[in-house]
Amino acid sequence: MNIAISGYGRMGKIIESLANERNHKIVAIIDNESDWKLKRDALAVADVIIDFSLPQAVTGNIDKAFGLNIPIVIGTTGWDKERENIIAFCKNHSKTLFFSPNYSIGVNIFFELNKKLAELMQNITAYDVGIEEVHHAGKIDKPSGTARKLAEDLLPLMPGKEKWVNFASGNPDDLSIISFREGNITGNHRVIYTSEKDVITIEHKALNREGFALGAVLAAEWVIGKTGYFEMKDMLNFNK
Repeated sequence: MNIAISGYGRMGKIIESLANERNHKIVAIIDNESDWKLKRDALAVADVIIDFSLPQAVTGNIDKAFGLNIPIVIGTTGWDKERENIIAFCKNHSKTLFFSPNYSIGVNIFFELNKKLAELMQNITAYDVGIEEVHHAGKIDKPSGTARKLAEDLLPLMPGKEKWVNFASGNPDDLSIISFREGNITGNHRVIYTSEKDVITIEHKALNREGFALGAVLAAEWVIGKTGYFEMKDMLNFNK
């Protein structure tokens, strides 16, 4: 498979290494706006683009991939406001977009556990729920895309919770996400149910970035030949 990588930071470099290990060919590395024009001939032979760029660049990168009719796998977060319109365009114009706020297989199992636990806790009013996430000091978006996904999955399942906020709120209608940016932490996420008597916690802790990169490469392999909008739950058959 011929892969183009958009965004050549830490994740882009790990994706390059893992893709080579899986006998794929990196035909282009796009790391700035001019690369899209300078490397157009190389992009013409790409089977898929994997994007771990920047929030301010990702929607333009998606537009370019759609214009070239190349499937694109997006790991960049922080573009929530544009996502619904882009997904609708993708579906209506027979383009191919795969997005996940986190490509770790373990995190996507964690997403499903989060929903299952929320279903059990729906009518148990003694507990209040909150989310904590910790990432390295260089992470730009806050809260993380993973934390937002956890919160968005919780809100429709938790009676009385109207919206998530990125601070410790004293309002019982708010779902609080507490974000920490420190050191070189890859990514830790906790969903915490607290009552006056006890605490129930589910947690995912990433030990390194290779799990994220491998999931993105697996998604790129899986999406070839498909048209439409996809997420990890589709690849992992969690919809069944």
